[in-house]
Amino acid sequence: MVEEMKSEMAEVTPLNRGDVVKGKVIKVEDHQVLVDVNYKFDGVIPISELSSLHVEKASDVLAEGDEVEVKVMRLNDEEDKLILSKKAVDAERAWEDLQQKFESGETLEAEVADVVKGGLVVDLGVRGFIPASLVERHFVEDFSDYKGRQLTLKVIEIDASKNKLILSRKAVLDEEQERKKVETLNSLEAGAILEGTVQRITDFGAFVDIGGVDGLVHVSELAWHRVEHPAEALSEGEKVKVKVLKVDTANERISLSIKETQKGPWDQVSDVLNSGDIVEGTVKRLVSFGAFVEVYEGVEGLVHISQISHRHISTPSEVLEEGQTVKVKILDMQPEQKRISLSIKDAEQEEERQEMETMDRKNDGLNVTLGDMFGDQLRRLK
Repeated sequence: MVEEMKSEMAEVTPLNRGDVVKGKVIKVEDHQVLVDVNYKFDGVIPISELSSLHVEKASDVLAEGDEVEVKVMRLNDEEDKLILSKKAVDAERAWEDLQQKFESGETLEAEVADVVKGGLVVDLGVRGFIPASLVERHFVEDFSDYKGRQLTLKVIEIDASKNKLILSRKAVLDEEQERKKVETLNSLEAGAILEGTVQRITDFGAFVDIGGVDGLVHVSELAWHRVEHPAEALSEGEKVKVKVLKVDTANERISLSIKETQKGPWDQVSDVLNSGDIVEGTVKRLVSFGAFVEVYEGVEGLVHISQISHRHISTPSEVLEEGQTVKVKILDMQPEQKRISLSIKDAEQEEERQEMETMDRKNDGLNVTLGDMFGDQLRRLK
């Protein structure tokens, strides 16, 4: 019997305060856990020493049979008291690992343990705090659905002596955005047609996200017709097709066009107008050699000075003014070269000719009617 006791005593692990040892959970109570660490008596982990975060029940952290590494906090052989801490071991290792991640900029994964006033709390062996402003790139009003979510984070502030650990998810998202931006900028080529989302509307145009980077669609590139303000043509969040006009990688500037992705007025004009047609148009510009008249939305043709009037004029302004509505005859159309030749005097001649024909037809009708009405009387007079 004595030999057996000596044998058992020889197998007992000697312990001192501060030692870190491995043990096995033999019993889980509401507020403490009993652990066999191969000592003369079992050790106790109080619920406050289980985790860096608040724990409601010990069974939320450990279960019977679990292997656990603990630190000896207090040891009193006379009272058979052995107080252990799982939290202390986790914290020591965590601070070392977190310091390394802070210095290297490496990211880490953590599950949101709690939503508190001002942000989120995670357990990384130590308590980590994510301020509300560092959770997303945009404002979040309600964080209630974040509990239990796995987040990728970066350590942005750490002080083990003060038990302070500040984390950021926004920093991770910002870096991802920057990576996408660089990739997009390097892959973009002038002439590419892409789909984007309108992010912001200004007085001078609209910024469109085309994959992590915003490009500017100037107001003049929104549509083939004149747009007074971008808000007339677009709304934030709208999906649009854009053409890349220019890429300035060094300054991270991208010029885009929406109208270049659409069929232009010069592509459509042949469907509605033909040479010989007489149409109504608006005088847009007067120049020394003639007048430019808009005959279709976005399409202007030239009335040469020699085609403005039947009489000799020195300048188009003698008979025309900008904004005036005139009738013109289409002399020649070359849409592929964006050229249309027009004539005001030919349109006037055509109108006069048509009026004469109409009058002749009326006169013919009148003659027939008089003959029919008075023919018999005239014959009797003879």
